[in-house]
Amino acid sequence: MPIIHIDNKPYEIKAGKNLLEACLSLGLNLPYFCWHPALGSVGACRQCAVKVFKDEADTKGRIVMSCMEPVKDQLRLSVDDKEAADFRKHIIGWLMTNHPHDCAVCDEGGACHLQDMTVMTGHSYRDYHFTKRTHRNQYLGPFLNHEMNRCIQCYRCVRFYKDFAGGKDLDVFAAHNHVYFGRQEEGTLESEFSGNLAEICPTGVFTDKTLKEHYTRKWDMTYAPSVCQGCGLGCNITAGERYGSLRQISNRFNSAVNGYFLCDRGRYGYEFVNSDQRIKEPIVRHFPGEGANGLPVMQHIRNKVKAGKVIGIGSPRASLESNYILKQLVGAQQFYLGVSAADHELVSLGMKILQQGPVRAASLQEAAAADVVLILGEDITNTAPMLALSVRQAVRQVPVGAAVSQIQVPTWQDAAVREAVQDDKGPLFILNVQETKLDELARGAYHTAPDNIARIGFGVSHLLSSKMPEVTGMSEQGKAAAEQIAVALKNAKNPLIIAGYGSGSEAVLKSAANVAWALYDLGIDAMLTFTVPECNSIGLEMLGGARLESAVDQVLNGSADTVIILENDLYRRMDQHSAELFFKHTKEVILLDHLYNATAEKATAILPAGTFAESDGSLVNNEGRAQRFFQVFTPASAAKESWRWLLELAAVLGHPTLSSLAHLDDVVKAIVQDYKIFEGLESIAPSADFRIAGQKIPREPHRYSGRTAMLANINVSEPKPPEDPDTAMSFTMEGYRGEPPAAMIPFFWSPGWNSIQSVNKFQEETGGPLHGGESGKRLINPARNKQAPFFTDVPEPFLPLGGHLLLVPLFHIFGSEELSVHTPGIAARMPAPYIMLHSADAERLQITAGHLLHFTDNGHHYTLPVIINDTLQQGAAGIPVGLPDMQIAEAPQLIKI
Repeated sequence: MPIIHIDNKPYEIKAGKNLLEACLSLGLNLPYFCWHPALGSVGACRQCAVKVFKDEADTKGRIVMSCMEPVKDQLRLSVDDKEAADFRKHIIGWLMTNHPHDCAVCDEGGACHLQDMTVMTGHSYRDYHFTKRTHRNQYLGPFLNHEMNRCIQCYRCVRFYKDFAGGKDLDVFAAHNHVYFGRQEEGTLESEFSGNLAEICPTGVFTDKTLKEHYTRKWDMTYAPSVCQGCGLGCNITAGERYGSLRQISNRFNSAVNGYFLCDRGRYGYEFVNSDQRIKEPIVRHFPGEGANGLPVMQHIRNKVKAGKVIGIGSPRASLESNYILKQLVGAQQFYLGVSAADHELVSLGMKILQQGPVRAASLQEAAAADVVLILGEDITNTAPMLALSVRQAVRQVPVGAAVSQIQVPTWQDAAVREAVQDDKGPLFILNVQETKLDELARGAYHTAPDNIARIGFGVSHLLSSKMPEVTGMSEQGKAAAEQIAVALKNAKNPLIIAGYGSGSEAVLKSAANVAWALYDLGIDAMLTFTVPECNSIGLEMLGGARLESAVDQVLNGSADTVIILENDLYRRMDQHSAELFFKHTKEVILLDHLYNATAEKATAILPAGTFAESDGSLVNNEGRAQRFFQVFTPASAAKESWRWLLELAAVLGHPTLSSLAHLDDVVKAIVQDYKIFEGLESIAPSADFRIAGQKIPREPHRYSGRTAMLANINVSEPKPPEDPDTAMSFTMEGYRGEPPAAMIPFFWSPGWNSIQSVNKFQEETGGPLHGGESGKRLINPARNKQAPFFTDVPEPFLPLGGHLLLVPLFHIFGSEELSVHTPGIAARMPAPYIMLHSADAERLQITAGHLLHFTDNGHHYTLPVIINDTLQQGAAGIPVGLPDMQIAEAPQLIKI
């Protein structure tokens, strides 16, 4: 590795970096604005100046921008040189000429990269005393606040929004001292990743509008490391709390998963935690506190459980620990997966493919490095948004590689590389029922029915390997698509195949597996990614249980009369008539959940479950990666972890094995002991007795203020802080002030680095893994020693049928997920219910856009307004899934019109 000399000290540095990266990786403090590890270098801000010398004899040197200078062996530079330091100080003085003196009221105050860099350069007093230029701010939607007067023209916002995330409605306007970053006209930012501007912006131009509604300084929030609940990808987040309410979700860096970014649903969908629909106290038949005979709630529930024939229904949005305790409490034969039949079939099939096949599941960062991508039956922008962001990076791999080789510049030279690449894209192929946002990047985008998508997938696998089944009767368009895709995949080095629950089709998943396995047989290092519906869909499936339909049968035939439902609204899992019939024949319904919903209305006893912000637990994401989330605060209400409620119930019931369990570590050890598939779960985070220098890890920053006065309106004596017996973290500002293990970093802060940019102090190298490795552990690994299996059941082609339509599911990032819709900003961007038709089908049915279409599904009558979309397969009808006002409709299925 090259050796460079910084201020006459030798350092060994990894080749291929620029000097700014090298200095930051060494722990040196060097200011910067425009550079970002994920965006590369453009040299726009001129803030990272250093002096470079020809050799040891050179005393004059020259000033260069460190972000634009590559590391070379025996290169000599100075960070502390007076001329370089004065240059940096003057630069920030110029940048600050129009910046307002509003730190005291700015939402970014205390977490501001501009503040940090200003202090670092020694620019303490303003030299500019004239009139500042001013801008008119724009309304940018419910997520972001806009304050253009704070802008220092670093260009990070448009580089992320346009170049990295593919947004089109944010740009840079004007020039010189009047540069303006915003929309052509004000309005809601369209990108699903717009919220990242609040962290990308080094000043307070773009700030979190939801935080502004209940504003708190960074140092006055309690924090905990957590995992996003919005989908099945398991993005790492940091949750911030003050006064018993969740105030903010920010990105928690994980180099294997979400890196530096989050989608808007993950960032802003948290306010269900603060909803006025929260269940806060135990309830029996809607009377709080006591049961029907004056008994305490737990005794009342115990009596009902003892007297009844009990079954338990788990949940894919509940922690692994909660599902495990419920399964042990009711018995394995009486535990049912709380998911629809379609979701169970798809998730179970995807998990088996990853377990039994030789191809590995791709992490988000591995997906971003793929050189060819094939998406089968999935609109990942809406079902797995951060995977879509990874695919946007993957399509750059081939052209960037070619450009770098041609012009001989490193990949971090962002402006030069983008100029060389222009509009070139790598091979991306999308087969879906309708157009997606990623179609604009695709070399081929084909819109057809799920069965036809599967047939093309099977056709591709046969072209790759003659072992795979041949597809007969394929259309000419299908043949051409299969041939084009097969040629690109044969030339790939690390291709990625994506499928999942979005198509609602098992055949699509099987065809994706066949393609990946055929590539494996060719010696190509292929990767598979299957999307899953919810944050713990895979964990629940790994735990195992009977189908939800079997639970309905148990109740209807009298084999069960009491049901314990774990964090689940069964009206989202089955059609309304089936759910009504189930509850009508159930004598006792004991529900543990966060929010009042349709199932809560049927419950005879309710226990208030803690949300992810009030609980500790584990989740398993779509790639089989187990991760831990931690409680950020103790609620003022009676809410607590579902697994803790269930342990209390086990104790009053005198359960033979569960009665000995008390804490999170006990439950985790029991899971690993009973289920070998979860081996390694105990290692994803330190145990509760972990200490550093005899101290716990504080959730509160060392500048946390107001603690002694926060509850003065209740009691002037400061109450004792709550204790945490389940983790190695404390609910105070007292504790170990150094760097904790990666899985337990509650917030990123380092002396002189108060903003999110301080993450570079926690990384092995800038942009690389956190010290000690990333949190989480893969529990599912490919069977590399096996010959690639394959599926042979190729579906018949879909042909439009007169008088019928094929109902296909459509998903929305804002609206399809159950909990996030309780956030006002998410609800504001949620579509109204609709049904989507091809114009030819609308003409055949003599209906136009906006008119109502009537149809019946499983005895339930639907009346929905029509949307026309000619990219939809003719003969199919798209129906939005998961919207609050929508009843469950099974899709895909043929319906009679």
